[in-house]
Amino acid sequence: MNPAAAALFDALGDPTRRAIVSRVSRGPVSVSALAKPLGISVTAVGQHLRVLERAGILNSIKQGRVRSCALRPEGLRAIELWAQTCRNQWAARLDRIDDVLETLPE
Repeated sequence: MNPAAAALFDALGDPTRRAIVSRVSRGPVSVSALAKPLGISVTAVGQHLRVLERAGILNSIKQGRVRSCALRPEGLRAIELWAQTCRNQWAARLDRIDDVLETLPE
């Protein structure tokens, strides 16, 4: 697995971070608005956001006293490429199994 995909899986391995990504996928949201439904502090949300930003999933922008977060869909591309590679490998293996099964006598 490439390092970018590994970093994404690590970042998304936490249920709180997955909840944050799910919420941000509907549009930009402030850090305080993220913290409310999660039942955690704004500081804790900030720590999760830093992990997600380092993985390339989110951007955060500070305007005045409000920090907002937005999804970076292209940041999930590494997982998409990894999944496509796995899908291609599995399809090739299944094709080889089909070939072997066709050569067996009934």
